[in-house]
Amino acid sequence: MAATVAGNAASPDYGLDSPALVRDWWHRAGWFFAMGLGVWFINHEEYPEVSAQLFAVLGVLALASAGVAFYKIQSSRQGKLRLREQLLDQLAIQGDEKILDVGCGLGLISIAAAKRLKTGKVTAIDTWNSQDISGNSVEAAKDNAKAEGVAERIRFEPGNPCKLVYPADQYDVVVSATALHRLDDDNQRSQALREMLRVLKPGGRLLIFDTEETGYYADILRANGAQDVQLSPWTFLWCRPWRSVTGRKT
Repeated sequence: MAATVAGNAASPDYGLDSPALVRDWWHRAGWFFAMGLGVWFINHEEYPEVSAQLFAVLGVLALASAGVAFYKIQSSRQGKLRLREQLLDQLAIQGDEKILDVGCGLGLISIAAAKRLKTGKVTAIDTWNSQDISGNSVEAAKDNAKAEGVAERIRFEPGNPCKLVYPADQYDVVVSATALHRLDDDNQRSQALREMLRVLKPGGRLLIFDTEETGYYADILRANGAQDVQLSPWTFLWCRPWRSVTGRKT
């Protein structure tokens, strides 16, 4: 849920991405350090040099694991806030668009898009899986929209990206960030991409931000008639490479 800060002013909270993985890296750091300390404590009198070397190696592994965990936290707390503005800049939003955010989570992209609108509206859909983002729920997403002052310009709804319930030619812009790779297989991902194209108006713009399979997404979009399909340079976030795919419906 959105946090509360001094003065009782609500502050948006976009969660920690993949919290189970972050916990796993912290656990690795603790185990490596504990193993190194145990090896040194048991053997330092009889084998001082070897035990010190093993402690150093395991200590380095502990520091590396802690570094991965810390970087994942920084990516979630700061990196993705910078990223969302860079992504939306690519769309050159005018202010009157109808926008669909597929896999919105806690509203990171959809809320930022709503802040750029004047008369337009955002529809944001998700299944709100708590394994994806800490505190992931529709209530928390709505709290974030209130905290950012755009609750009246955004609607959160449950939805399946592979079977969108909206009519064809409905939206000026469709966005999806860090969501498609979470689907079960390429068949589901290609179906979701076709659905996103279907609900776009002719001339509407599509932006997908995802990880290693973005080249495959570009091929699917081109095969289904999308124009001006472009891949951005890679960026590094959450210790993985990511890039965006943009296109336009004819």
